[in-house]
Amino acid sequence: MGSPVILLDVDGVLNPLERPHRGFRRHRCSPRGVSYRLWLNAGHGRMLLDLAESTGAELTWASYWCEEANQWIAPLVGLPELPFVPIPWFPGPADGGTLGAWKARHVVAWAEGRPFAWFEDEPDAAGSVAAEPDSGEHLLVWVDPATGLDEGHIERAAEWLARLSG
Repeated sequence: MGSPVILLDVDGVLNPLERPHRGFRRHRCSPRGVSYRLWLNAGHGRMLLDLAESTGAELTWASYWCEEANQWIAPLVGLPELPFVPIPWFPGPADGGTLGAWKARHVVAWAEGRPFAWFEDEPDAAGSVAAEPDSGEHLLVWVDPATGLDEGHIERAAEWLARLSG
């Protein structure tokens, strides 16, 4: 089975669409020469590191940012360099279905049966993970992209990971 994984999306999860409260600060970055304006909360790093430490789970990026998240996102939210799920760019509905289904396909293949809790904002990701034939135990914690990750999401993942370990 392997140790559990905590999967992190960036846009909509760590970077909500709007500033939900004063704990979020505006940042600009330009990965691959494309400019982005982000709302990030420096407190997220400590919350996620505490979750990983208390549950024995491994933090991993599960975002289109892939390795770029280590350079542009991790330092701003207080995370170290993390492994990442290699999610290729969405090819469009004809080849990829929906965004949630596309990401779920790559997440399940990467996890190789390891249990995972995934913080994700794509509304169909949970059903898409469950539909993948090789999906192991998982919890998809849906995050409202307007408000982003909060303590309630962390608590839900912590409870599930604690039950998983017995």
